[in-house]
Amino acid sequence: PPGALKSIMKKRDGPPRSEAEGSKKSLQFVGVLNGEYESTSSEEEEEEEEEEEEEEGDSSSEKASADSSNSEEQGDTETSDEEAGEGEREPGREHKGASVTLPEPPEVKEKFELSPRMREACLIVKTHLGHPGATKSKEVLSPARCPQLASSSLVLQEWFRLSSQKSSVPDTVANHLLAFAEVSPALLAHVVNLADGNGNTALHYSVSHSNFHIVRLLLDTGVCNVDHQNKAGYTALMLAALAAVEQEDDMNVVRRLFSMGNVNAKASQAGQTALMLAVSHGRQEMVEALLACGADVNLQDEEGSTALMCACEHGRVETVKLLLAQPTCNISIVDSDGNNAVAIALEAGHSNIAVLLYAHLN
Repeated sequence: PPGALKSIMKKRDGPPRSEAEGSKKSLQFVGVLNGEYESTSSEEEEEEEEEEEEEEGDSSSEKASADSSNSEEQGDTETSDEEAGEGEREPGREHKGASVTLPEPPEVKEKFELSPRMREACLIVKTHLGHPGATKSKEVLSPARCPQLASSSLVLQEWFRLSSQKSSVPDTVANHLLAFAEVSPALLAHVVNLADGNGNTALHYSVSHSNFHIVRLLLDTGVCNVDHQNKAGYTALMLAALAAVEQEDDMNVVRRLFSMGNVNAKASQAGQTALMLAVSHGRQEMVEALLACGADVNLQDEEGSTALMCACEHGRVETVKLLLAQPTCNISIVDSDGNNAVAIALEAGHSNIAVLLYAHLN
């Protein structure tokens, strides 16, 4: 392919993620800075959107010249991120022929506005946030008698619909966050931390769907409670410790989440920490990131097990080495059955790990 492309040119027609779910490995072509093409699967799409946003922000003139020389051969359609935000994917202009030197800049989309119904609901909720005692009396518990409850319900449903699906679009979330902030900072903090019936917030869902672009937007608000536990006792940080992350951009978001939250919080059900969860699921990169953010290697769950015992039981040699390398690692701790890490390794048939532990003791 000719020329070094300065912009990432991807087809963005149709709903961006719902189709990608169905065919995870549908390959698309992405222009890269060295002038070659590399293929990317749709599951990497989220990470590249961030690059796309940056490129569109600072290199429109370079992009224009690349487009004008290449669009006839490539036949690519472009969509600006603002246009992409609402799921109305209109193909952008194609600039054909070398005679077009600088095309018109992409149309600046009209400022995003909440729907009248949503805006009205937000204003009612905002008013109530200033007077929390207003619905304490038991006689105003039905939505028909209390506009605040109906409005709260609408805001909650709409927020989870747009932010917490596998197919949620980062631009849509970003637009709404800005709109909530314009109504009031208190409303933004309220909506970002809304929990559903299971105690899950948008942060829980975004992490579990690996929508790390949306996780980043939520953290960017500065008002996201990252240590909120759902009804099963898990924080979004604990769920992130279980994620299989392939892109460095996503891993950076995870590290940021770890640094903002309490890495040593225990899940209320079994008392496990994020470190124990990462170890038991074989997420070595998460183990490294948690240790870098101050995870305590010697914490015990309700059965007295430590992360090291967990690694010994599962036969995870590299994780055992990593945990032993922590200066504070205490391998003589015993669990509620009176077993230490060595005994657990031997009982599980992992004599190679037992040898490592003996060597460390001596």
